[in-house]
Amino acid sequence: MELSHASRRRALGLLAVTFLALVHASAAEETCGIMGVGRVVAVGDIHASYDNALKVLTMAGLLDRSAHWAGGKAVYVQVGDLLDRGVQARPVLDLLMRLEKEAHKAGGRVVVLLGNHEVMNMLGDLRYVQAAEYEEWRDPDAAKSQALRIRFVDAVRERARGQAKAAGQAFDEAAYRRMILDQTPPGFVERAQALSASGEYGHWLRDHDVIATVNGVAFVHGGLTPEVAALGCEEINRKVRRELGADIAQTRASPQEALATGVSGPLWYRGLASDDEATLLPSVEKVLRSMGVTAVVIGHTPTGDGRIRPRLGGRVVMIDVGMVAEYGGHLAALELSPDGSITAIYPTGREILERKAAETGRPQPARAVAF
Repeated sequence: MELSHASRRRALGLLAVTFLALVHASAAEETCGIMGVGRVVAVGDIHASYDNALKVLTMAGLLDRSAHWAGGKAVYVQVGDLLDRGVQARPVLDLLMRLEKEAHKAGGRVVVLLGNHEVMNMLGDLRYVQAAEYEEWRDPDAAKSQALRIRFVDAVRERARGQAKAAGQAFDEAAYRRMILDQTPPGFVERAQALSASGEYGHWLRDHDVIATVNGVAFVHGGLTPEVAALGCEEINRKVRRELGADIAQTRASPQEALATGVSGPLWYRGLASDDEATLLPSVEKVLRSMGVTAVVIGHTPTGDGRIRPRLGGRVVMIDVGMVAEYGGHLAALELSPDGSITAIYPTGREILERKAAETGRPQPARAVAF
Protein backbone atom coordinates (compact mmCIF):
# COMPACT_ATOMS: atom_id res chain seq x y z
CA MET A 1 0.00 0.00 0.00
CA GLU A 2 1.38 3.43 -0.94
CA LEU A 3 1.90 5.66 2.07
CA SER A 4 0.86 9.31 2.05
CA HIS A 5 3.52 12.02 2.33
CA ALA A 6 2.47 12.68 5.94
CA SER A 7 2.59 8.97 6.80
CA ARG A 8 6.06 8.60 5.28
CA ARG A 9 7.30 11.67 7.17
CA ARG A 10 5.85 10.28 10.40
CA ALA A 11 7.49 6.91 9.81
CA LEU A 12 10.80 8.59 9.00
CA GLY A 13 10.55 10.66 12.14
CA LEU A 14 10.00 7.54 14.20
CA LEU A 15 13.09 6.00 12.64
CA ALA A 16 15.11 9.11 13.48
CA VAL A 17 13.91 8.99 17.09
CA THR A 18 14.66 5.25 17.28
CA PHE A 19 18.20 5.68 16.00
CA LEU A 20 18.89 8.58 18.36
CA ALA A 21 16.86 7.53 21.42
CA LEU A 22 18.42 7.40 24.86
CA VAL A 23 16.35 7.22 28.03
CA HIS A 24 16.69 10.48 29.90
CA ALA A 25 16.14 10.68 33.64
CA SER A 26 15.11 14.22 34.54
CA ALA A 27 14.85 16.06 37.81
CA ALA A 28 13.12 19.38 37.25
CA GLU A 29 12.16 22.03 39.75
CA GLU A 30 8.88 21.33 41.52
CA THR A 31 5.91 22.86 39.72
CA CYS A 32 3.08 21.75 42.00
CA GLY A 33 2.05 23.92 44.93
CA ILE A 34 3.79 27.19 44.04
CA MET A 35 2.25 29.80 46.34
CA GLY A 36 2.71 33.41 47.39
CA VAL A 37 3.44 34.80 43.94
CA GLY A 38 2.66 38.48 43.48
CA ARG A 39 2.19 38.42 39.70
CA VAL A 40 1.53 35.47 37.39
CA VAL A 41 1.52 35.81 33.60
CA ALA A 42 0.47 32.94 31.33
CA VAL A 43 0.84 32.67 27.56
CA GLY A 44 -0.80 30.23 25.19
CA ASP A 45 0.60 28.15 22.35
CA ILE A 46 3.61 29.74 20.61
CA HIS A 47 3.98 27.19 17.79
CA ALA A 48 7.44 28.29 16.65
CA SER A 49 6.37 31.95 16.32
CA TYR A 50 9.42 33.63 17.82
CA ASP A 51 8.70 37.15 16.59
CA ASN A 52 5.17 37.12 18.00
CA ALA A 53 6.37 35.55 21.25
CA LEU A 54 8.76 38.47 21.72
CA LYS A 55 5.92 40.91 21.14
CA VAL A 56 3.65 39.19 23.66
CA LEU A 57 6.27 38.92 26.40
CA THR A 58 7.38 42.53 25.88
CA MET A 59 3.75 43.68 25.89
CA ALA A 60 3.26 41.84 29.20
CA GLY A 61 6.27 43.55 30.76
CA LEU A 62 8.32 40.36 31.02
CA LEU A 63 10.98 41.41 28.48
CA ASP A 64 12.93 44.61 27.96
CA ARG A 65 13.78 46.03 24.54
CA SER A 66 16.80 43.73 24.34
CA ALA A 67 14.61 40.66 24.92
CA HIS A 68 16.02 40.03 28.40
CA TRP A 69 13.99 39.27 31.52
CA ALA A 70 12.29 42.36 32.94
CA GLY A 71 9.60 40.62 34.98
CA GLY A 72 11.34 40.84 38.34
CA LYS A 73 9.76 38.35 40.76
CA ALA A 74 6.85 37.47 38.49
CA VAL A 75 6.11 33.89 37.45
CA TYR A 76 5.63 33.36 33.73
CA VAL A 77 3.82 30.14 32.78
CA GLN A 78 4.06 28.89 29.21
CA VAL A 79 1.38 26.25 28.63
CA GLY A 80 3.14 24.25 25.92
CA ASP A 81 3.20 23.82 22.15
CA LEU A 82 6.45 25.58 21.47
CA LEU A 83 7.03 23.48 18.35
CA ASP A 84 5.42 22.85 14.94
CA ARG A 85 3.26 24.89 12.55
CA GLY A 86 5.63 27.88 12.51
CA VAL A 87 9.26 27.96 11.37
CA GLN A 88 11.07 29.57 14.32
CA ALA A 89 11.18 26.72 16.82
CA ARG A 90 14.89 26.94 17.57
CA PRO A 91 14.90 30.64 18.56
CA VAL A 92 11.78 30.03 20.68
CA LEU A 93 13.56 27.27 22.59
CA ASP A 94 16.72 29.37 22.93
CA LEU A 95 14.67 32.27 24.30
CA LEU A 96 12.87 30.22 26.95
CA MET A 97 16.03 28.40 28.01
CA ARG A 98 17.73 31.75 28.55
CA LEU A 99 14.76 33.37 30.29
CA GLU A 100 14.59 30.54 32.82
CA LYS A 101 18.07 31.47 34.01
CA GLU A 102 17.52 35.22 33.91
CA ALA A 103 14.22 35.04 35.78
CA HIS A 104 15.78 32.84 38.47
CA LYS A 105 18.55 35.39 39.05
CA ALA A 106 15.94 38.14 39.41
CA GLY A 107 13.88 36.19 41.94
CA GLY A 108 11.18 35.23 39.44
CA ARG A 109 10.50 32.05 37.54
CA VAL A 110 9.67 30.77 34.07
CA VAL A 111 7.52 27.63 34.18
CA VAL A 112 7.55 25.92 30.79
CA LEU A 113 5.04 23.08 30.39
CA LEU A 114 4.95 20.46 27.68
CA GLY A 115 2.22 20.47 25.05
CA ASN A 116 1.06 17.68 22.79
CA HIS A 117 3.33 18.88 19.97
CA GLU A 118 6.46 18.51 22.09
CA VAL A 119 5.40 14.96 22.88
CA MET A 120 4.60 14.27 19.22
CA ASN A 121 8.14 15.26 18.29
CA MET A 122 9.59 13.11 21.09
CA LEU A 123 7.71 10.15 19.61
CA GLY A 124 8.78 10.88 16.04
CA ASP A 125 5.50 12.34 14.77
CA LEU A 126 6.67 15.16 12.50
CA ARG A 127 3.46 15.80 10.55
CA TYR A 128 3.29 19.45 11.61
CA VAL A 129 6.94 20.39 11.07
CA GLN A 130 7.18 22.93 8.24
CA ALA A 131 9.78 22.08 5.60
CA ALA A 132 11.32 25.55 5.92
CA GLU A 133 12.04 24.98 9.61
CA TYR A 134 14.73 22.38 8.96
CA GLU A 135 17.02 25.06 7.52
CA GLU A 136 17.46 26.69 10.93
CA TRP A 137 18.84 23.41 12.32
CA ARG A 138 21.18 22.76 9.41
CA ASP A 139 24.89 22.59 10.29
CA PRO A 140 26.61 25.68 8.83
CA ASP A 141 29.29 23.35 7.46
CA ALA A 142 27.46 22.20 4.32
CA ALA A 143 29.74 19.22 3.76
CA LYS A 144 29.30 18.02 7.34
CA SER A 145 25.53 18.44 7.14
CA GLN A 146 25.33 16.49 3.88
CA ALA A 147 27.55 13.68 5.20
CA LEU A 148 25.34 13.36 8.29
CA ARG A 149 22.24 13.25 6.09
CA ILE A 150 23.70 10.56 3.84
CA ARG A 151 24.75 8.39 6.79
CA PHE A 152 21.22 8.56 8.16
CA VAL A 153 19.63 7.78 4.80
CA ASP A 154 21.94 4.82 4.28
CA ALA A 155 21.19 3.49 7.77
CA VAL A 156 17.44 3.69 7.05
CA ARG A 157 17.94 1.99 3.69
CA GLU A 158 19.93 -0.85 5.26
CA ARG A 159 17.24 -1.38 7.85
CA ALA A 160 14.52 -1.49 5.17
CA ARG A 161 16.59 -3.85 3.02
CA GLY A 162 17.00 -6.25 5.94
CA GLN A 163 13.27 -6.17 6.67
CA ALA A 164 12.42 -6.84 3.02
CA LYS A 165 14.88 -9.75 2.88
CA ALA A 166 13.47 -11.29 6.05
CA ALA A 167 9.97 -11.06 4.58
CA GLY A 168 11.07 -12.50 1.22
CA GLN A 169 10.10 -9.32 -0.62
CA ALA A 170 11.77 -7.58 -3.54
CA PHE A 171 13.62 -4.39 -2.64
CA ASP A 172 14.69 -1.65 -5.05
CA GLU A 173 17.54 -0.04 -3.11
CA ALA A 174 18.08 2.87 -5.51
CA ALA A 175 14.40 3.85 -5.58
CA TYR A 176 14.08 3.52 -1.82
CA ARG A 177 17.18 5.62 -1.25
CA ARG A 178 15.84 8.36 -3.54
CA MET A 179 12.53 8.36 -1.65
CA ILE A 180 14.24 8.67 1.75
CA LEU A 181 16.49 11.45 0.46
CA ASP A 182 13.39 13.32 -0.68
CA GLN A 183 11.86 12.89 2.77
CA THR A 184 15.06 13.91 4.59
CA PRO A 185 15.74 17.59 3.85
CA PRO A 186 19.01 19.22 4.95
CA GLY A 187 18.73 19.93 8.67
CA PHE A 188 16.37 17.01 9.33
CA VAL A 189 18.97 14.85 11.07
CA GLU A 190 20.46 17.77 13.01
CA ARG A 191 16.98 18.65 14.28
CA ALA A 192 16.32 15.04 15.28
CA GLN A 193 19.62 14.92 17.15
CA ALA A 194 19.00 18.23 18.92
CA LEU A 195 15.52 17.15 20.07
CA SER A 196 16.52 13.61 21.05
CA ALA A 197 16.78 12.60 24.70
CA SER A 198 20.54 13.21 24.60
CA GLY A 199 20.35 16.41 22.54
CA GLU A 200 20.60 19.88 24.05
CA TYR A 201 16.99 20.83 23.37
CA GLY A 202 15.49 17.38 23.85
CA HIS A 203 17.21 17.01 27.21
CA TRP A 204 15.84 20.40 28.26
CA LEU A 205 12.28 19.59 27.15
CA ARG A 206 12.30 16.30 29.04
CA ASP A 207 13.15 18.19 32.22
CA HIS A 208 9.74 19.86 32.14
CA ASP A 209 6.32 18.91 33.43
CA VAL A 210 2.82 18.89 31.93
CA ILE A 211 0.96 20.57 34.78
CA ALA A 212 1.68 23.25 37.38
CA THR A 213 -0.30 24.90 40.15
CA VAL A 214 0.48 28.51 41.06
CA ASN A 215 -1.45 30.51 43.68
CA GLY A 216 -4.21 27.91 43.65
CA VAL A 217 -4.67 27.90 39.86
CA ALA A 218 -3.82 24.90 37.66
CA PHE A 219 -2.05 25.37 34.33
CA VAL A 220 -2.11 22.58 31.75
CA HIS A 221 -1.92 22.42 28.00
CA GLY A 222 -5.08 20.57 27.00
CA GLY A 223 -7.34 20.09 30.00
CA LEU A 224 -8.29 17.80 32.86
CA THR A 225 -10.98 15.19 33.21
CA PRO A 226 -12.14 14.26 36.74
CA GLU A 227 -10.35 10.92 36.38
CA VAL A 228 -7.02 12.53 35.52
CA ALA A 229 -7.39 15.28 38.12
CA ALA A 230 -7.94 12.61 40.79
CA LEU A 231 -4.30 11.57 40.30
CA GLY A 232 -3.13 14.94 41.60
CA CYS A 233 -0.55 17.31 40.20
CA GLU A 234 2.58 15.42 41.27
CA GLU A 235 1.38 12.01 40.07
CA ILE A 236 0.27 13.37 36.69
CA ASN A 237 3.77 14.73 36.14
CA ARG A 238 5.47 11.57 37.42
CA LYS A 239 3.34 9.32 35.23
CA VAL A 240 3.97 11.33 32.06
CA ARG A 241 7.70 11.40 32.76
CA ARG A 242 7.74 7.60 32.99
CA GLU A 243 5.73 7.28 29.78
CA LEU A 244 8.18 9.51 27.91
CA GLY A 245 11.23 7.96 29.55
CA ALA A 246 11.63 4.39 30.74
CA ASP A 247 8.22 3.33 29.37
CA ILE A 248 8.42 5.12 26.01
CA ALA A 249 8.29 1.90 23.98
CA GLN A 250 5.01 0.99 25.66
CA THR A 251 3.70 4.50 25.02
CA ARG A 252 4.43 4.14 21.31
CA ALA A 253 2.83 0.70 21.21
CA SER A 254 -0.39 1.76 22.99
CA PRO A 255 -0.69 5.55 22.72
CA GLN A 256 -4.34 5.76 23.70
CA GLU A 257 -3.63 3.98 26.96
CA ALA A 258 -0.95 6.48 27.98
CA LEU A 259 -1.61 9.68 29.88
CA ALA A 260 0.86 11.56 27.68
CA THR A 261 -0.79 10.63 24.40
CA GLY A 262 -4.39 9.58 25.06
CA VAL A 263 -7.26 11.78 23.88
CA SER A 264 -8.47 12.14 27.48
CA GLY A 265 -5.01 12.95 28.80
CA PRO A 266 -3.88 16.40 29.97
CA LEU A 267 -2.19 17.24 26.67
CA TRP A 268 -5.02 16.32 24.29
CA TYR A 269 -8.35 16.65 26.12
CA ARG A 270 -10.56 19.43 24.69
CA GLY A 271 -13.71 19.04 26.78
CA LEU A 272 -12.97 22.04 28.99
CA ALA A 273 -12.83 24.20 25.88
CA SER A 274 -15.68 22.79 23.81
CA ASP A 275 -18.31 21.02 25.92
CA ASP A 276 -21.59 22.70 26.83
CA GLU A 277 -21.03 24.70 30.01
CA ALA A 278 -24.14 23.52 31.84
CA THR A 279 -23.25 19.88 31.15
CA LEU A 280 -19.59 20.46 31.93
CA LEU A 281 -19.99 22.23 35.28
CA PRO A 282 -20.26 19.13 37.55
CA SER A 283 -17.13 17.65 36.00
CA VAL A 284 -15.20 20.89 36.36
CA GLU A 285 -16.19 21.17 40.01
CA LYS A 286 -14.82 17.65 40.59
CA VAL A 287 -11.59 18.65 38.86
CA LEU A 288 -11.22 21.75 41.02
CA ARG A 289 -11.87 19.80 44.22
CA SER A 290 -9.40 17.08 43.32
CA MET A 291 -6.68 19.54 42.37
CA GLY A 292 -7.41 21.95 45.23
CA VAL A 293 -7.59 24.93 42.87
CA THR A 294 -10.06 27.63 41.92
CA ALA A 295 -9.49 27.57 38.16
CA VAL A 296 -7.77 25.76 35.30
CA VAL A 297 -5.91 27.71 32.61
CA ILE A 298 -5.57 25.87 29.29
CA GLY A 299 -4.10 26.25 25.81
CA HIS A 300 -4.39 23.72 22.95
CA THR A 301 -7.79 24.80 21.60
CA PRO A 302 -7.71 28.19 19.83
CA THR A 303 -10.43 30.56 20.96
CA GLY A 304 -11.10 31.50 17.34
CA ASP A 305 -11.40 35.27 17.77
CA GLY A 306 -7.96 36.15 19.12
CA ARG A 307 -9.34 36.88 22.59
CA ILE A 308 -8.77 35.14 25.91
CA ARG A 309 -11.98 33.38 26.89
CA PRO A 310 -13.10 32.59 30.47
CA ARG A 311 -15.70 29.83 30.82
CA LEU A 312 -17.92 28.75 33.72
CA GLY A 313 -17.49 32.01 35.59
CA GLY A 314 -13.71 31.89 35.31
CA ARG A 315 -13.31 28.31 36.49
CA VAL A 316 -11.74 27.59 33.08
CA VAL A 317 -9.72 30.15 31.12
CA MET A 318 -8.73 29.52 27.49
CA ILE A 319 -5.55 31.35 26.48
CA ASP A 320 -4.61 29.90 23.08
CA VAL A 321 -5.58 32.92 20.99
CA GLY A 322 -3.78 31.73 17.83
CA MET A 323 -0.30 33.28 17.99
CA VAL A 324 1.01 31.44 14.92
CA ALA A 325 0.26 33.03 11.53
CA GLU A 326 -1.77 29.98 10.52
CA TYR A 327 -4.32 30.94 13.19
CA GLY A 328 -4.21 34.69 12.68
CA GLY A 329 -1.05 35.79 14.50
CA HIS A 330 -3.03 37.09 17.50
CA LEU A 331 -1.21 38.49 20.54
CA ALA A 332 -2.40 38.12 24.14
CA ALA A 333 -1.25 37.25 27.64
CA LEU A 334 -3.16 36.46 30.81
CA GLU A 335 -2.31 38.12 34.12
CA LEU A 336 -3.51 36.70 37.44
CA SER A 337 -3.40 38.77 40.61
CA PRO A 338 -3.23 37.39 44.18
CA ASP A 339 -6.83 38.51 44.81
CA GLY A 340 -8.06 36.11 42.10
CA SER A 341 -8.80 38.73 39.46
CA ILE A 342 -7.71 38.05 35.90
CA THR A 343 -6.70 40.50 33.20
CA ALA A 344 -6.18 39.98 29.49
CA ILE A 345 -3.28 41.92 27.98
CA TYR A 346 -3.61 42.84 24.29
CA PRO A 347 -1.70 45.20 21.98
CA THR A 348 -4.63 47.58 22.38
CA GLY A 349 -4.46 47.57 26.17
CA ARG A 350 -5.55 45.66 29.25
CA GLU A 351 -9.01 44.18 29.77
CA ILE A 352 -10.23 43.03 33.17
CA LEU A 353 -12.16 39.79 32.76
CA GLU A 354 -15.17 38.89 34.88
CA ARG A 355 -14.27 36.06 37.24
CA LYS A 356 -15.92 34.41 40.19
CA ALA A 357 -13.88 32.01 42.30
CA ALA A 358 -15.29 28.51 42.05
CA GLU A 359 -16.88 27.90 45.41
CA THR A 360 -16.29 24.17 45.21
CA GLY A 361 -12.70 24.59 44.21
CA ARG A 362 -11.19 26.64 47.00
CA PRO A 363 -7.48 25.85 47.30
CA GLN A 364 -6.51 23.40 49.97
CA PRO A 365 -3.51 24.20 52.18
CA ALA A 366 -0.50 23.72 49.94
CA ARG A 367 3.16 23.26 50.58
CA ALA A 368 4.90 26.44 49.52
CA VAL A 369 7.52 25.83 46.86
CA ALA A 370 10.52 28.13 46.77
CA PHE A 371 11.79 29.22 43.37
